[in-house]
Amino acid sequence: MFCQMRLWQGEGRIRKQHNMYRKKIDVDVIMDVLEALLIAQPNATFVQSLHKQYQERGGLSKKQLEGLYNKALKIKTIPVNKLATLEAMILKRPTRYKSAPPPPKPMYEKDERIGQMMETILAKYPQHKRVVFLKSKYDNNETLTPAEVLEVERFNKVLK
Repeated sequence: MFCQMRLWQGEGRIRKQHNMYRKKIDVDVIMDVLEALLIAQPNATFVQSLHKQYQERGGLSKKQLEGLYNKALKIKTIPVNKLATLEAMILKRPTRYKSAPPPPKPMYEKDERIGQMMETILAKYPQHKRVVFLKSKYDNNETLTPAEVLEVERFNKVLK
């Protein structure tokens, strides 16, 4: 178990900090592989960008590590144990799959019941101005307000 002593400024008290799962700072396989690739291929822009990103962010994505691993396999000077560790780090990370986007929904769904009510009203009274107007709105896929739907239902109720 690793135990680190840290002095709090101003208070003069000592606090123990337990870091059981702390990685060893002196062993950084990804940085070693990146530097070995930069030595072997100094003009490789992919490796340069990965190196810069790793220094700035402190990590790489699984896809980036896979690309780094594929590049490192081609270089014979990189030790096999570093490649194996890099491969283990890649396998340890979760694979994220993009799901297919849902099919687009129509903005307006017709209420078939209202359409049938309007048809029955217009079958009996084909010149009913308000129902003709609402039917044209319905046919043009425009939304009917709840008040208009209530009107159609009321007209249908009067017919029966």
